[in-house]
Amino acid sequence: MRPSIAVEESLAALGHNIKMARLKRRLPQAVLAERSGVGLSTLAKIERGDTGVAIGTVAAVLQALGLGTPFAEIGASDPLAQALDPAVLPKRVRLKTPKL
Repeated sequence: MRPSIAVEESLAALGHNIKMARLKRRLPQAVLAERSGVGLSTLAKIERGDTGVAIGTVAAVLQALGLGTPFAEIGASDPLAQALDPAVLPKRVRLKTPKL
């Protein structure tokens, strides 16, 4: 299934930002790929915003650039989640199937 346009645009922007961070540090792609433990073609995919790259791979590149791993912060400021009492949340959410 193809990701939404919003997802594609977001990953393209992330890839552009990663590329700019690499260029500002005057790092060739080969050096950043080696430091992050990914292949050169994978780094090129990240910089293009390819939607098929694993999130862990993107995190490794961000870490190698010294940008940390900001993924833990995503959703931390979700006002809806903060407003809900964790004690009343279900342990599992199941899809209800229609009864025949």
